[in-house]
Amino acid sequence: MTAAAPHVPANKPRTVLFASLIGTTIEFYDFYIYATAAVLVFPRLFFPAADPAAATLQSLATFAIAFFARPVGSAVFGHFGDRVGRKATLVAALLTMGISTVLIGLLPTYASIGTAAPLLLALCRFGQGLGLGGEWGGAVLLATENAPPGKRAWYGMFPQLGAPIGFFLSGGTFLLLGQLMSDADFFSYGWRIPFLASALLVIVGLYVRLKITETPDFQKVLDRNERVKVPVLAVLGEHRRALVLGTIIAVSTFVVFYLMTVFALSWGTTKLGFSRQQFLTMQLVAVVFFGLTIPPSALLADRYGRRAAMILVSAAIALFGLLFGPLFGAGTLMAVGAFMILGMCLVGFTYGPLGTLLAELFPPEVRYTGASLTFNLAGILGASLAPYAATWLATNYGLPWVGYYLSAAALLSLFALLLIGKGGSKGKLQQKMA
Repeated sequence: MTAAAPHVPANKPRTVLFASLIGTTIEFYDFYIYATAAVLVFPRLFFPAADPAAATLQSLATFAIAFFARPVGSAVFGHFGDRVGRKATLVAALLTMGISTVLIGLLPTYASIGTAAPLLLALCRFGQGLGLGGEWGGAVLLATENAPPGKRAWYGMFPQLGAPIGFFLSGGTFLLLGQLMSDADFFSYGWRIPFLASALLVIVGLYVRLKITETPDFQKVLDRNERVKVPVLAVLGEHRRALVLGTIIAVSTFVVFYLMTVFALSWGTTKLGFSRQQFLTMQLVAVVFFGLTIPPSALLADRYGRRAAMILVSAAIALFGLLFGPLFGAGTLMAVGAFMILGMCLVGFTYGPLGTLLAELFPPEVRYTGASLTFNLAGILGASLAPYAATWLATNYGLPWVGYYLSAAALLSLFALLLIGKGGSKGKLQQKMA
């Protein structure tokens, strides 16, 4: 008998990890420049200026549109990702997001075309959500389905790193423009630069992604003829429990992140008296800690299990919610800085293992659709209304109530984690949850 030939991966690890990282970096850069502009720019340029508070709330409402578009993107791109393949679908998702972002940078303002301006802005925001709805799940699968044994969470954290890197690039761009331009120039044309610059990043992402081949797990689905006709119906019909529990698990991750970014920026620059430059600088420092905590979170998840790691950090987020009012409400540079760093560290620890955990809830033939739907439905529940709800709570009841809101979300996620199976010693979750 002849010895079996050693398995040679079709994709080089470096290429796979960079392709998953660069794609999510671009997608989250695009997503976050909108979040920043929704607070700093759009209320002034795309909505009636008679009532600044109402304009801010209307701008945050357009911010929320993308989260409702993301499950649609999950279903659409997930269908092709589970039927045609991960590679082609990732390229299409990246183009959808990139084109939508560049178009925002070309839109006329309310002063030029009136109410058509916010309508066009909302349409482009929907396109952003559509693209990201298909991007995230595919990037996670690109990494995890190429991972060697025992390193799935480590590989799965690379697309997650795209979030802090994309946020750092977006915040850094706005910070740099604020230093180089007067307010008049910034609001005249400078705000468009971050959106138009996305085109260059998309070109790089497309070049890298066109060089990869299909993932081994999906190739096995093709070889065994296991593709399902309508993946979204299979997920809803056969994997409902995984979908519901996975969605609830991810809710607190979204809530804590968008409270620490969009809400904190809005409240800090309006109610706490920080300048735009001061608060963006604090956020950029905190985002560094967000990125630094993702790798150790993946190592812990590979060693002790995804479920155990997420249980621990969910409990920590619930406790952090009790500090929201005392630290953020103190309004001092030191207290708010400590608040931002601590909160973003918790974001890193919960975000790092999340992609791998959600992907492992579903079998390969519906994994693109299932993981994407789960992640993006959690976005609706946990992120779409978080800045709006937090602003309303803080205005009417005070900042401590924003913390209670966060603690409640963390306890909800903790409860869902306790309901899923423990899995193996390395934390592999039950593949069939229905």
